[in-house]
Amino acid sequence: MPHSEKIKSYQAQVDNALESWLPADNIQPDHLHAAMRYSVLGDGKRIRPVLTYATGRALGVPLASLDGPGCAVELIHAYSLIHDDLPAMDDDDLRRGRPTCHKAFDEATAILAGDVLQALSFHILAHDPSIQTSAENRLKMIEVLALASGSRGMAGGQAIDLASVGKALSLAELENMHIHKTGALIRAAVKMGALACVDITDEQIEKLEHYAKCIGLAFQVWDDVLDIEGDTEVIGKPQGSDIERGKPTYPNLLGLDGAKNTAMKLHDQAIDSLEDFDEKADTLRWIADYIISRNK
Repeated sequence: MPHSEKIKSYQAQVDNALESWLPADNIQPDHLHAAMRYSVLGDGKRIRPVLTYATGRALGVPLASLDGPGCAVELIHAYSLIHDDLPAMDDDDLRRGRPTCHKAFDEATAILAGDVLQALSFHILAHDPSIQTSAENRLKMIEVLALASGSRGMAGGQAIDLASVGKALSLAELENMHIHKTGALIRAAVKMGALACVDITDEQIEKLEHYAKCIGLAFQVWDDVLDIEGDTEVIGKPQGSDIERGKPTYPNLLGLDGAKNTAMKLHDQAIDSLEDFDEKADTLRWIADYIISRNK
């Protein structure tokens, strides 16, 4: 199967699993459940769960055993987008080409929807019977996702981002921000896919984590490029919104060509990290290629 088709199958797989875990919007509190479904089941790339599936499959993990980790990481991502879009944060009106959650519903419902999506993600990791790894690895998955979501991960990165608006950051400071804000959850997605394998080695985890760190940074660098070159209708948010808000970006520091070259170097390092993995890891290699060639 071509890798692009395999990615589509993973996207469909996680969408079906998410559909089964999310409460129906005719169950009370129906307005909150509708907001949850609106935010999660919209048109998303599903990069993080796809990475979980691709990592697990590279190690021979059965596909069904990856549904729980894939859903958990996507729900954390969805919650973070809801909260990032709020007026107190980035104050965005569009997400994935349609009104953000607080615009489609209301601010209070959006806050609660993010809260309960976060809670649901950990419920899935704790209770999903199809996760076939060891109890120790299941607990490690919960730990990995908790750390990636908290003050030493995604939420901490968002705090640094908010505090950096209108300020000049060094390249090291910008990289540190994105290692936390975007990269932490991408690393968690890969590591949880690895932990779904019962006999994963520390060396394999280390190499996969380096792969994830590199593509996580490359993903953010390319997002900054798309903020300049992307089309609003394609990227799903207003072009130039980061520049308009005075947010520090890689093109601001390195120039547009310098940012593109940085993304390419990170891509190459990611590919090198997979040197000891066989052809079953080719989908991970394809994802690294996709990250620096996508248009949204």
